[in-house]
Amino acid sequence: MSDTYAEIKQSALDVLLHNAHGDHAGLPRVAGWGYPEPYTRDLMIASLGMLVSGNGVLIDSLRRVLAALATNQTPLGLMPGLAHDPRDLGSSDTTPLFLIGLALYREFTGEADFLTEAAVKALTWLQYQSPDGSGLIAQQPTSDWRDEQWVLGYGLFVNTLTYTALRLWQRDAEADRLRDLINQPIVRAGWKDAHVHEGLAIPDKPYYALWAYKVHSSERFDLIGNCWAILAGVATKEKANAIINWVEAECAAMRGRGELAVDLPPCLFPYIQPTDPDWHPRYAQFNLPGEYHNGGLWPFGIGLYIAALVAAGRVELARAKLVALIELLRPAQNSQLEFGFNEWLRAQDGAVRGQDWQTWSAALLLYAVAAVETGSTPGFDRLRSW
Repeated sequence: MSDTYAEIKQSALDVLLHNAHGDHAGLPRVAGWGYPEPYTRDLMIASLGMLVSGNGVLIDSLRRVLAALATNQTPLGLMPGLAHDPRDLGSSDTTPLFLIGLALYREFTGEADFLTEAAVKALTWLQYQSPDGSGLIAQQPTSDWRDEQWVLGYGLFVNTLTYTALRLWQRDAEADRLRDLINQPIVRAGWKDAHVHEGLAIPDKPYYALWAYKVHSSERFDLIGNCWAILAGVATKEKANAIINWVEAECAAMRGRGELAVDLPPCLFPYIQPTDPDWHPRYAQFNLPGEYHNGGLWPFGIGLYIAALVAAGRVELARAKLVALIELLRPAQNSQLEFGFNEWLRAQDGAVRGQDWQTWSAALLLYAVAAVETGSTPGFDRLRSW
């Protein structure tokens, strides 16, 4: 363990080991005290940190989650939102995340035949999520990790996950097609040529759209979707660096306007304001500007940003962001904790607003540290052709 990061890595391990056994079928919980449930998406994203930790208890807990998901998979291949509950259905991101988590588990452990039947069913289910058969995956609003935000049609996050899953499972022709579609431009003209498929690239901006469908789209910046596009190689290295330069410039401007308190990016920006056409009345309760999915600071997403920086060759910038992330992980609802590993923080002042000892906050810290220490992105390096 590196002396530089030894304290924070041990603290993250303490969180993950504390959360490794929860109240539901002995499966891991996703927060130390607030969320006792084994949420699929949290744990599959957290698998990145669990695997690089090399900790046998954590890797075994991941295996148990994967096995539970296979047991509770629907006959058509959909994975539930809760690993232990076959009735918790409707998520758009759980199935590609399962495929990613399973592929990386098999790669890291050498258990090459684990849950092959479940993987085949999940890959088949994904094929039927493209409404026009093109390969782009469509979703319903609030069906991905942002359960309080409208992302509809072809969402960037779900499609970059699907691309990653296809690559990891050697479905290269399908992956190539999906990457090409994601890199097609969105439609702005108010009409769509029947022979040109809409994509998620924005013609005069370096990053990908949050979502698009026919002549509709959102050009707000989705941090996690764009980071996944960089890590998996959906973006070229040149585009990756253009995205990063844009993020750094925009965040500096936001800090100058008092919209951002730290030198780290929010999950979404510009924030959705009550006067904007994409505002929904429910946002007044859950998604105020700079909060939750409307621009909150999510440590797991920032961990992915640090890994994306490493992928793009920006290791020194990644190192600086890691220092800032470690400080962001200190505040807690419980003042007795040295590191809160909180779920999310308000962008304007860095105040904690989520649950302490969040599993994916701790796990993605471990993954970010591994990326900075090794100059690599475990599990993703071979997916990029840079």
